[in-house]
Amino acid sequence: MWRPLWLAPPMVVLLVACASETAMEAVTDPAPIVESQPAPALCTDDWYRAVESTIMSGDGQGHGPDIGSDEWKSVVEFRLGVRGQPQVPARDDPAWCDYIEGQLQARKGEAAAVPTYACDAELPAIPTLICSTPELAVLDQQMAAVYGEALAKQPPPLFKAEQRGWIKGRDECWKATDHQACVKYEYQHRIAELQARFRLVEGRGPVVFACEGDPRNEVVITFYPTEPRTLVAERGDSVSLMFADSAASGSKYLGPNESFWEHQGEAKIVWGYNTEPMTCRPVS
Repeated sequence: MWRPLWLAPPMVVLLVACASETAMEAVTDPAPIVESQPAPALCTDDWYRAVESTIMSGDGQGHGPDIGSDEWKSVVEFRLGVRGQPQVPARDDPAWCDYIEGQLQARKGEAAAVPTYACDAELPAIPTLICSTPELAVLDQQMAAVYGEALAKQPPPLFKAEQRGWIKGRDECWKATDHQACVKYEYQHRIAELQARFRLVEGRGPVVFACEGDPRNEVVITFYPTEPRTLVAERGDSVSLMFADSAASGSKYLGPNESFWEHQGEAKIVWGYNTEPMTCRPVS
């Protein structure tokens, strides 16, 4: 039978009071605060290990450069796609760590990256792929920025038509076995081409090469720290843009019908389709 609380036996009143107090504590006491670990200071062993956990410089089998070494820093730059870029500070400069940290933070935001066109419409296969792939969306943004810089350099009259042709070729990547790799290749090579062609990055040179002892065979070359690396070679009134061939020993670049291969202080230059290579040396 129900009775008012004030008529309940003393023991019952005590139990109810304790239960109420416990329930009130559960509501009013804040949950224990779990403090997040502060980010390690730059250029410390802890910071190097944190970068390694993101970059993974080794082969997964315990082989790789010593963390924090110059070789390790070179691998980090390569993984981030900035090795050879003129804006990267020297590896023994504390500014290097600050630059790398900025690159890592920027890549954390790639998940929200969108290309320079609207993704809310029905699109062909490759533009749709770019919309759904943050890495490609970032490349599309980079392309737009580099293309804008090139336009400001007073490019040839048909430059816009040329760019539309490149976009059409990019979209042909739907025929490739690996669509994403194909699109990435097209973006990287087009960006590097524009950067070298319109001198949007600082080059090394020009370096004059004397070939076969004939002044008519003089070739003038400027190297550019693009990704991939490029060079612009000039011979008389002809100009050739070449891309680095990473599979070759020494320093080798390939163009449409030209090539440059420098090895142990001597260069072999091919100029024109099916022509014999010229032996060339840099003019001091």
